[in-house]
Amino acid sequence: QGSAPFLVCATAGTTVLGAFDPLDKIADICEKHGLWLHVDASWGGSALISRKHCRVLHGIHRADSVAWNPHKMLLAGIQCCALLVKDNSGLLKKCYSAEAAYLFQQDKFYDVSYDTGDKSIQCSRRPDAFKFWLMWKALGTTGLEERVNRALALARYLVEEIKKREGFQLLLEPEYANVCFWYIPPSLRKMEEGPEFWQKLHQVAPTIKERMMKKGSMMLGYQPHRGKVNFFRQVVISPQVSREDMDFLLDEIELLAKDL
Repeated sequence: QGSAPFLVCATAGTTVLGAFDPLDKIADICEKHGLWLHVDASWGGSALISRKHCRVLHGIHRADSVAWNPHKMLLAGIQCCALLVKDNSGLLKKCYSAEAAYLFQQDKFYDVSYDTGDKSIQCSRRPDAFKFWLMWKALGTTGLEERVNRALALARYLVEEIKKREGFQLLLEPEYANVCFWYIPPSLRKMEEGPEFWQKLHQVAPTIKERMMKKGSMMLGYQPHRGKVNFFRQVVISPQVSREDMDFLLDEIELLAKDL
């Protein structure tokens, strides 16, 4: 269209599938063409806390800016969002400061550099960083790392259990804590995978979701995605979740769908 690109936005941990872009390869292109590289690591950024799983973010150090939400995987108090910028020339203040005379007066008796509100995108926003700092002090780096490792270990356990059970089918091998799968009820297991099959399978997840909500046994999200019919999406986060909970989830789906 004749426009000049100036920014590439990569994603580290997509919302539905938990997929990670190849950050190093993208950074190579950005360096070659002088483009700003922003990484949306809102969901996947917490993998950096884990020495075992940080490899999924290889190359993120080359980004010019990164968005990260500790309130997701790390369970900091909602909301807790960070925008990290490599530029240290006061870029955010240059972009967002309104220099309003009734805010952040410059002739105060203390060091006014502590008045960070004038560089915030939302001036009256609560200080998210404090929530994360307090949690970090309470749990420690090791505690946060264990939280990430446990969540991903449980996700892997669920994946392996899905592979063992008749009627359950993964969309793909997950990169993160997003486990996406179909439940194929008994009536569809011998049907050929044509248009009618996928049309019928599309109705299965909403029906099971309705039943589990009316029963009050659990809550599990579903959605279609890029041509794929409705599937379940289990995202493992809470450190209170156990293997028994993962077993219950699969058992309950089978129980609620045994007549479908």
